[in-house]
Amino acid sequence: MKKIFPWVLVGVFALWVVSALRPPRATSAFDVTGFGRLPVLLNGRVQPLDSVARNSLLQIRTRQAYAEVTNPDAPWWRPGARYTRMSATEWLLELASRPDQADRRKVFRIDHPDLRTLLGLPPEGVFYHSLDELRPHFAEIDKQSRQASSVEPAHRNTFQKGVLKLFQNIVLYQRLKNTFQPEGATNFLAEVNAYQAALEPGLAAVAKHEAGETHDTQALAELVRFAQRFEALSQAAHPLVVPPIHPETHRDGWANVGASLMESLVTRQIHPAVLAYAEMAGAYAAGKPESFNRALARHQQWLAAKKLDTEIAKGRWEYLYNQWRPFYLSTAIYVVAFLLGCASWLCWPQPLNRAGFFLLVLGLVLHSVGILFRMALEGRPPVTNLYSSAVFVGWGAVVLGVILERIYRDSVGLVMASTIGFITQIIAHNLALGGDTMEMMRAVLDSNFWLTTHVITITLGYSANFVAGFLAIVYVVRGLFTRDLGAPARAALNRMVYGIICFATLFSFVGTVLGGIWADQSWGRFWGWDPKENGALIIVLWNALILHARWGKLVGERGLMNLAIFGNIVTSFSWFGVNMLGVGLHSYGFMDAAFFWLMLFVASQLFLIGLGCLPFKYWASLRAEAPARPAPATA
Repeated sequence: MKKIFPWVLVGVFALWVVSALRPPRATSAFDVTGFGRLPVLLNGRVQPLDSVARNSLLQIRTRQAYAEVTNPDAPWWRPGARYTRMSATEWLLELASRPDQADRRKVFRIDHPDLRTLLGLPPEGVFYHSLDELRPHFAEIDKQSRQASSVEPAHRNTFQKGVLKLFQNIVLYQRLKNTFQPEGATNFLAEVNAYQAALEPGLAAVAKHEAGETHDTQALAELVRFAQRFEALSQAAHPLVVPPIHPETHRDGWANVGASLMESLVTRQIHPAVLAYAEMAGAYAAGKPESFNRALARHQQWLAAKKLDTEIAKGRWEYLYNQWRPFYLSTAIYVVAFLLGCASWLCWPQPLNRAGFFLLVLGLVLHSVGILFRMALEGRPPVTNLYSSAVFVGWGAVVLGVILERIYRDSVGLVMASTIGFITQIIAHNLALGGDTMEMMRAVLDSNFWLTTHVITITLGYSANFVAGFLAIVYVVRGLFTRDLGAPARAALNRMVYGIICFATLFSFVGTVLGGIWADQSWGRFWGWDPKENGALIIVLWNALILHARWGKLVGERGLMNLAIFGNIVTSFSWFGVNMLGVGLHSYGFMDAAFFWLMLFVASQLFLIGLGCLPFKYWASLRAEAPARPAPATA
């Protein structure tokens, strides 16, 4: 049993991972999967409609799917009877085709108590609300958002940030309604066909009007009415769903439905994609899956005929990536690996350690495949923004943890790697709430060479610093509260932390120098005392301080651990803290939502350093090693 247990457990999880690759089960006769794979252009990149829907719903609801309790009396173990569930693509289809029904869905998450009070919502309870609930308060939301916008971002309080976020979410929601047709359209396909019929007589009337000749005023008025309606649609629609009509000469010429219809004033023809989307929207609203699927198939054939193979493949592969969710799966595996590693210190050490190690390797493989998947979709190195840096920092820490666990096999590397892997994935998830994590690169970062050299090197330095810090935390916690941190375990941890800090110093130094060279090429100076540059330098100096303190015997084993824990604070400041300042040439990564959590993390590290400074008499492991006092001699 002990021999086969690790293999059985990892086999079960491997099957779970593979099963996630299966296509989603159809919930209706509509080909929602095929619709979700359709390529569109948004945020400067081609992506499937499924990604548009997921990222939008994640911003508005903080979830990538819609679920609402519609039958509270049903037992919790029967989620199908208790909840109404919709995929993100189904939600987008409903929003654009059946807006009245979508407006009753509770999709807006509102947490701030003052904002809830302002909107007349109960201070506690359900945090999700529908647009219909918010509609009576639009004027007040607009007023408060205008006031909040006038305040500098760094000086806004939590209420002002909350009301601005709500206002932006409402705007995004309203724009998504106009993705395929104007909001409120009842038969957009008939309207588009009427527009096609009105083009020739209307344009002829325009020409005669400009020439001062007698013209058909009714035809001119009809054309002007269409033009005004579609001009408004071009301003309101969000993603660019209409591909270029001649991709062989102008592959980037995507447009939204409204802009494409305005272009018809020049071409005198309605784009086939506009007709297809109009038919799909009308068929979905009318509950006609045959018509919907027929229009979808016709549009897919048109895309293939236009040789948009790259865009079609991008939509198909990114849809698979979205459905598979490799980082979510790896996060769950890291949690189980962590529990097995901790349990191995209490009982059944060898089987639990092996099972945890095998799961850690499975999680790492999945983590790596997720990164490679993103690299293939973006055509970029692994680190391009804060989200991908969080994913990569976790990956680097898990790689180091696997190496350490392979060498020492004492569950220390296992627990450390799974902890950092889990935490960084949670950080990445929260960073994804800001929108598309694969958006087009900013011009200053648009260099695959420097993204491959400087960014990867400096990020591996972050990973190594966190690994050293968390190994030191293991030393302090096990030493204080358990009796199993004997002299051999302490010596092993000491060697681990020292070796990892040497690794971190090298990569942090090289990464900082490479960053200076990149800055010289981009901004004309090697060093400018920018907050991000200062943070990178502080990491190098702190690591050098630790190494010199150890070499000069200024600190012992415990002192090295406390310095390594403080390195977590230094690294977190350089990685995230400087982005909260909102100044400097690196402010492209500005974010301040994590300030509370960063301060909480800093406080936790200071608390652990305080524990590490306690006298040895309070350390359970050292008390267990102390020789027993001889009993007093009896008379």
